[in-house]
Amino acid sequence: MSAYRDRSSPSFSEDEFTGKVVRPDEGAQSGSAIEAVDFAEAVSEGEADVQSVVRDSRVYEVIEELDRELVALAPVKRRIREIAALLVIDRLRDEMGLIAQRPTLHMSFTGSPGTGKTTVALRMAAILHRLGYIERGHLVSVTRDDLVGQYVGHTAPKTKDIVKRALGGILFIDEAYYLHRVDNERDYGQEAIEILLQEMESERENFVVVMAGYRDRMEEFFQANPGMGSRVAHHIHFPDYDADELMQIAQMMVEQQGYELSEDGEAAFREYIVRRLARPRFAHGRSIRNAVERARMRQANRLFESKRRLTRADLVTIEPDDILSSSVFDDIQEEEPSDGRTREPGRSEAN
Repeated sequence: MSAYRDRSSPSFSEDEFTGKVVRPDEGAQSGSAIEAVDFAEAVSEGEADVQSVVRDSRVYEVIEELDRELVALAPVKRRIREIAALLVIDRLRDEMGLIAQRPTLHMSFTGSPGTGKTTVALRMAAILHRLGYIERGHLVSVTRDDLVGQYVGHTAPKTKDIVKRALGGILFIDEAYYLHRVDNERDYGQEAIEILLQEMESERENFVVVMAGYRDRMEEFFQANPGMGSRVAHHIHFPDYDADELMQIAQMMVEQQGYELSEDGEAAFREYIVRRLARPRFAHGRSIRNAVERARMRQANRLFESKRRLTRADLVTIEPDDILSSSVFDDIQEEEPSDGRTREPGRSEAN
């Protein structure tokens, strides 16, 4: 495995960068900040100790955290375990002198907004770092605006600078299909794609690209850019959550914030989910998080206006009125918070 080689720091101004960089958290239970495992210590006298690698790398902590953080998504979790197994065995083969060409690690995550794609990408960065495939284990999340310039000569430096930021980690490109605009011959997105193709090949041992978006749009994108599709080895689809799974997500979020739903409050939230699923721009986990935040706000307002002494139960319990006051229940479309991005009508941003 070739060592990560640091390049000069990005040359563009921080004001131009609108993406997000997530670095390993030293205090996280399973953050990728721990040192990568030494595979040489797992091989002796012609035998490889797989369990010592698993134990020392603490890879299963990351996988178990995925199980705790994400409801359902069994096919996704199974695929992540399979990739982790491939990576462990590949490194052990290398240590034992067997043919072990570094596997292609670029990935495509498809699915609706709020189905856990960014969370899984973060955990994949931790796994890759612990097993020595990437040096730093951070994730750089970007969109078209971070890669494509506004004028001639602007796109190449922007794209290359983003790659510099991502070296040693994962470059997560949200709604990657917006890089390709066939209806605009003067668009500079194709230049960004060509640079990414070059970097994905030349720097394949130094960073991993994960492209995310709606399944149908990503398929069209790869058909229009076969070179990009051929460099992506792992296509992972994130299925939509059903109402029961969304209710589990809501209960998990409520508990994590130190609240609880009363029995009637739980019934009201379940009805909210059923109604919200039928509305446009539903973003699964993200929409549920927004609903929980609104319920907290209504609960706080209700208690504030009560002008009475409050018990602990008052402070932690979300009641039906905190949910039924939503406009979902009076057939007025409830707006999702805007992040300022341009979106297709009827679609929310991918994650």
